[in-house]
Amino acid sequence: MLTSLPLCAGLGLRSPHIQAVIQDQPPVAWWEVHSENYFGGGAPIAALEKIRANYPISLHGVAMGLGNPALDTLHLKQLKTLVDRIEPAAVSEHLAWNRLNHRAYADLLPVPRLEGVIEQLSERIHVVQDYLQRPILIENVSSYIQFADEMYLESEVLAQLVAQTGCGLILDVNNLIVSQINLGIDPYLELAHLPLASVGEIHIAGFELFDGVAIDTHGAAPTPAVWQLLDIVIQQTGPIPVLLERDNHIPALNDLMLDYQHLNTHCTAIWQGATP
Repeated sequence: MLTSLPLCAGLGLRSPHIQAVIQDQPPVAWWEVHSENYFGGGAPIAALEKIRANYPISLHGVAMGLGNPALDTLHLKQLKTLVDRIEPAAVSEHLAWNRLNHRAYADLLPVPRLEGVIEQLSERIHVVQDYLQRPILIENVSSYIQFADEMYLESEVLAQLVAQTGCGLILDVNNLIVSQINLGIDPYLELAHLPLASVGEIHIAGFELFDGVAIDTHGAAPTPAVWQLLDIVIQQTGPIPVLLERDNHIPALNDLMLDYQHLNTHCTAIWQGATP
């Protein structure tokens, strides 16, 4: 299975809320965490194990860089250790690169979709899945630039990776809207090329505008365009885990819970054929 997450909404777990989640056990169906925050030992992994005892966990990587010239073997070993320890319901990575000349960058940069890229990415995904002994989910990213001579849509690359490796997908709806604003990329054309049956998780979040450029900060509530596209997607997929992400301007947990409950109610209404 690509995921064993509950078929309902989940929340991104961030450090300001960890102790409250341990102590109060709020009614959230599942949590997603950034894998790299829990590499190694100490207090972070001990806290995550306490949460894992009560909730399903999705491990979401932000630094592996499947599009890098080579995989970081230490990173992969640390991820394997974390997966074995936490036994997550899902493991995921971005279709991105983040390393150049032995330097890692915090930004998730889109992979140049040129000749040979599908074969290179497929090889790396096979290595990761064989090492972890499980399929992973691959997420589409926000785009701010386009490379010359690109041969494929991002969705076409993702579809080929699913076919060649057996991986699944995370469909980030917010990222599609950000790419549309910045580069005019048609989110509906992207959806038309994606194998929606292979989507194991959906993400929604909010972006912020800086000098007319949409930046995927996860620092605001999802926009109406994100909600509209989410509705279209889940009408086609049926019940599927949907994650609400918030990484900047993080509200108090009680306020975030209101957003979570709204998302869960909204998705459930669509899946049941009602008007949300």
